[in-house]
Amino acid sequence: MIWGDSERFPECERDWQPGLFFKIRATYEDHRQYGPQLNIHNIRLINEQDRADGFAEADLLEQSRHDPTAMFAELRGLADAAISDEPLRMLTLQLLDTHADKLKLLPASTKHYYPFPGGWLEHTLSVAKKCLYLVEQYREHYADLTPPLNQDLVVAGAVLHEIGRAVELQPGLSPSEPAVKTVAGELSGHILLSRDLVHDAARQIPEFNSELLHLLEHLIMTHLALPEWGSPRLPVIPEVLILHHADDLDAKMEMFTRCLRKDVSAGPMTDRDPVLGRQLLKERKV
Repeated sequence: MIWGDSERFPECERDWQPGLFFKIRATYEDHRQYGPQLNIHNIRLINEQDRADGFAEADLLEQSRHDPTAMFAELRGLADAAISDEPLRMLTLQLLDTHADKLKLLPASTKHYYPFPGGWLEHTLSVAKKCLYLVEQYREHYADLTPPLNQDLVVAGAVLHEIGRAVELQPGLSPSEPAVKTVAGELSGHILLSRDLVHDAARQIPEFNSELLHLLEHLIMTHLALPEWGSPRLPVIPEVLILHHADDLDAKMEMFTRCLRKDVSAGPMTDRDPVLGRQLLKERKV
């Protein structure tokens, strides 16, 4: 906020736009009536010298706490190691590699969970790890199931369940600009786009098992499980349950913890989170 009687008000109204970064020399004042204020002495747009001195837009923006390049390498390594079916492994790695640059910049969603650059990778890697653990546990627990739970299918589904975000969303032109939906994203959404990317990629691999492709597409199409959440069909294979609950748990946990980490309100409860639709308890002894 800048006061209307300030000599800088015309400059503010004309030139100071959201998404721009400025270097400021100012005096901080804790005004008795109006609270914290900055009395600006000098202000200008940042320049290349500022970047050489250590300025980075990303330091001032919400982003993944983990390095996107490292997360991508870990996700790719997990898929390479945990998917034994060669055509399925080839398809999974090919889709990751094709969209690598974009995936490192995308959020997992624009508003709800992991809504920041690198969020897609952070979420997908977390879901893939959980799915791999769960399918190993349930394969052992239900060893008499015929055929056994398909680990390859679960892991590939976890890695690719939101690969359609690479077509649905376009990263901002600068680090301060949010990702926006493309025309394809508005028309089809990430579930259908994910299925289409998988289907088209599989057509380029002649030896790809057609039944496995149908099951993978079903996993992608139904991982939300409920029509009211956007699932076009209900799950009919147990592998979907693993992906659905791992995906939902990871998204909800990120939403809860982000609310708790960011809240600065007084009192034992957070402010009402608009996405969760509730306040969370933050003052705990244990």
